[in-house]
Amino acid sequence: MTASTTVGRTPARSVRRRGRRNRGRLLGWAYASPTALFVLLLFLLPLLLVLQMSASNWPLLGGNQGLNFPQNYVQAVNNRFFIDSIVFTLTYTVVTTVILLALALGLALLVQESTRWKGFLRTAILVPSALGLASASLLFYVLYSPIAGPFADLMKSWGFTFLGSPAGALWSTVFLIVWRYAGFYMLLMLVGLQGIPEEVYEAARIDGASRLQIFRGVTLPLLRPTLALTTVLCVTGSLLAFEQFYILTKGGPDNSTITVVQLIYSVAFQGPNNLGVAGALSVIVLIALVIVNVAQIRAFGEKEGAA
Repeated sequence: MTASTTVGRTPARSVRRRGRRNRGRLLGWAYASPTALFVLLLFLLPLLLVLQMSASNWPLLGGNQGLNFPQNYVQAVNNRFFIDSIVFTLTYTVVTTVILLALALGLALLVQESTRWKGFLRTAILVPSALGLASASLLFYVLYSPIAGPFADLMKSWGFTFLGSPAGALWSTVFLIVWRYAGFYMLLMLVGLQGIPEEVYEAARIDGASRLQIFRGVTLPLLRPTLALTTVLCVTGSLLAFEQFYILTKGGPDNSTITVVQLIYSVAFQGPNNLGVAGALSVIVLIALVIVNVAQIRAFGEKEGAA
């Protein structure tokens, strides 16, 4: 083979390689384009619209009627239910997150340890997760009914109603959420537990560690990424609670169970019918969610680094 032939083939090979790389890039863009379009249409464009609403005088009927910034944010913060909705939402979030994650971890450990009833337990615990939240809320609304519910006679004899007091409404809704989501979070915890190597447990047992010491020194540290994920999901879902309270309590009794998202809905479609103020409330909630989630991720990251 002569030198001129080698020189002539080298550019042809490089052209073919560039062609394959370009086809690979085009194929990658083709695979990613549906997801990118989905994000653009269902996240970025609505976000830009909400930002525009939050800075505009935008009634429910009539469209944008000009700039109204920062008056919308002032009206949002001065709403008479703003502080109460924040306090209640935070209270509900803390109570739900603590109970739900503790129960989910306990159920995951139970299912992992159990051998004879493992399949039955997994199925029984996961069944409520297949039911939609709105459907589950309607189911519990009937169960809690003082007229048609199965506990109606018992409630009458005790003079008690599940949804008749602020505390009763809160705990009744927390029970619904725990029943509905415990199986889902248990599944996440179970995946994390099964990802822990058995050799680590075996080494701890050889060193004479008790079950409690193994749980504290092995299980919890190695389960930290799963705990971080479940905590972020639970906190975010609780801060955005809407369906369960809208169906069960309608914000009552005495406006004691109004969440932040319910307040946004009320301002937008009930009462003032002001999409501008509702948009301002939505932006405030979005900023708060970003701050809370970043703080959670950093907190778990620092603990993992320290460990």
